[in-house]
Amino acid sequence: MNLEQDNVFEVLSNRRRRFVLHYLRGNGAQAAVGTLAEYVAAWENGIDVAAVTSTERKNVYTALQQFHLPKMEDLGIVVFDRRASEVELTDAADDVDVYLELIRDGDVPWSLYYLGISLLTGGLTLSYAFGLPILAGTTDIEYAIFTVASLTTMALVHTYYTRKMRLGSDGPPPEVT
Repeated sequence: MNLEQDNVFEVLSNRRRRFVLHYLRGNGAQAAVGTLAEYVAAWENGIDVAAVTSTERKNVYTALQQFHLPKMEDLGIVVFDRRASEVELTDAADDVDVYLELIRDGDVPWSLYYLGISLLTGGLTLSYAFGLPILAGTTDIEYAIFTVASLTTMALVHTYYTRKMRLGSDGPPPEVT
């Protein structure tokens, strides 16, 4: 099942729903609503799960039970068993990954890093082609190795940071840390 873009944005527009996705991705695809409520309350209040009060837990539990989980179920992202008070991710939850690249204040989007490396290697290629002194003495294979190594390094760094900043990574959600 492919989710429509508007539906994905609707799910991700709410912090509690993002926290639910984060928990389920990082701790198995299934959880009790009570457990979800404890973690969401802890992340919302910037406290340890053990410090969550019954009032904080109940407020989150009620909102999850009555509003957020049914909405996520209607969109096909989770299966919500009201009787057992359990929730499970569906395969459709994978469709939200493409929308989850977080760009923090002062950060540069990855597309600009790739544009920069493309301009750099393009400029070096032109310099090499015209025999400019920038790459004097460089062989074809050395230049090719440099280009491939640059692109591979950028892709590895990008992969590392996007996995670290993804919902479902270890610890609290990226927006909490």
